[in-house]
Amino acid sequence: MQVQATWANGLAFDLSSPDSAHTIRLDASIESGGTDTGLNPKKLLLGSLCGCSGIDVVDILKKMKVPFEKIEITASAEQTDETPKTFRFIHMIYKTDGAAEHADKVARAVALSHEKYCGISAMLAKHCPITYEIGTV
Repeated sequence: MQVQATWANGLAFDLSSPDSAHTIRLDASIESGGTDTGLNPKKLLLGSLCGCSGIDVVDILKKMKVPFEKIEITASAEQTDETPKTFRFIHMIYKTDGAAEHADKVARAVALSHEKYCGISAMLAKHCPITYEIGTV
């Protein structure tokens, strides 16, 4: 696996991979000296956690034959005050429009993602606690 960051301008970088046609812009906020043309790296990391776990949850729910139309995942993190600022903790909220009778299966899918399948969760959990809750859209 390989990713390349190419400086665009100011504090902005474009991320790409040799085996993909996709590009993601990273930048710093205006307050931090950037031009805010993309997500900052820590927000992208939280987004990667949401996406990684979300892929697992969708895959598991489909295998369990749980019907749903929407899944929304939000991740929040508190940072340390000292530099380098790292995450103290991460809290995730999973919301789905699945029927109440499938709530136990949704909970199992989320747990399996964090306990077994999501590599991003496994890596981040070595540094700080990750908690989650499950609700409805």
